[in-house]
Amino acid sequence: MVLQKMKAILRHKGYKIFDRPYELNIVGLRSKSTIPNRFDDEIHVFYKVSTLNWHYHVFKATTDPGTFWLRQPMQPQGTAILAEGQYIDTYQLDLHRGKYLALVQRKMVTVIRDYNRDAILDFKNGTKTTGYYGINIHRANQTGTTKSVDKNSAGCQVFENASDFALFIRLCQKHKSLYGNHFTYSLIDFRAVRRQNARYVAAGIGVAGLLGLGVLALTQKEKIKTIVEEVGDFLSDLTTKKENEPQTNSASTAQG
Repeated sequence: MVLQKMKAILRHKGYKIFDRPYELNIVGLRSKSTIPNRFDDEIHVFYKVSTLNWHYHVFKATTDPGTFWLRQPMQPQGTAILAEGQYIDTYQLDLHRGKYLALVQRKMVTVIRDYNRDAILDFKNGTKTTGYYGINIHRANQTGTTKSVDKNSAGCQVFENASDFALFIRLCQKHKSLYGNHFTYSLIDFRAVRRQNARYVAAGIGVAGLLGLGVLALTQKEKIKTIVEEVGDFLSDLTTKKENEPQTNSASTAQG
């Protein structure tokens, strides 16, 4: 069920889905929370293993920078927060800061600069820029589970658990052996969905008021309803642990 909903959302956004055996789909899910320093996001990795069967993994992570870098940004424009989008063939297996194997940014990405240094994630007032910023996908501590993000992310996508990350790297090595050293990362931002819904409401009310028509407002309402239901159902599936489902950091086999 989660696989099917994930595919539906990726298709809705026009994102590419990879379906060759062991070709990885790597998707970050940014939660609605704007409280920093928590591993409250997820990285989903799924891939086909046979004609009808897929393996699906969910790993706890952060897609946001920690409070240390929010208060003390490396750049005067502010700390980088990766913007929602699909970054095709943007990552390669390489050494993170020359220390250990991770997915390292090799093409341009878009970031939002949080510049007010208040240790609160700022998505409304930040400015977007595109370039090479070292937004890598790596782990936090070398062993075990890390409690707080702190210095572990200045904008990178960071795994909470070292064992989860080790499994992820093994999957990446399998992908590399079959398809070469290039990986696509997709980031879905549920905060952006909420802001988009608000813009739909404002646009529907504004245009309908100017034209004196109710039809456009009704059209926007249905569009909002569809998006809200889609995201709501998906989040419900992700956050509700069903008795017969495996733990979130292990593989499951699905069809879709």
